[in-house]
Amino acid sequence: MQTGKPINIPVVSADAQQDEQSGSNCDDKAIVALMVLGVSMEPEFNDGEIIVIEMGMQPMEGAYVIAEIAPEDFIFRQLKRDAQGGWQLHALNPAYPDTAISGLDIIKGVITQKRKAGSRKSAKFYGPQGE
Repeated sequence: MQTGKPINIPVVSADAQQDEQSGSNCDDKAIVALMVLGVSMEPEFNDGEIIVIEMGMQPMEGAYVIAEIAPEDFIFRQLKRDAQGGWQLHALNPAYPDTAISGLDIIKGVITQKRKAGSRKSAKFYGPQGE
């Protein structure tokens, strides 16, 4: 079983000053944790699981990513190539459509691990250290 080093996740208060350019409290190299909401990425990611995202990490084909598809509208999907060699954001649940994208500039971060909420032993890692 693969184990990783503990990751310190910064906690920022809601009233913390935001970066004026990006509208975010996160810099390009921050590590953040979010809870999965919904079923679009099942069966790999279930509603309520916690995902850890490395912001600004270079995405590779097949990586699970967070993308900004419209101003302040983010989506969690798998990065894939389409039949024409372009890029798309792929939902693992076939009930959800794929989203074609024009380039990788909308990718804001790469998922590096997931955990079940409240469980320290349920970690699964993605990327070079994981799958």
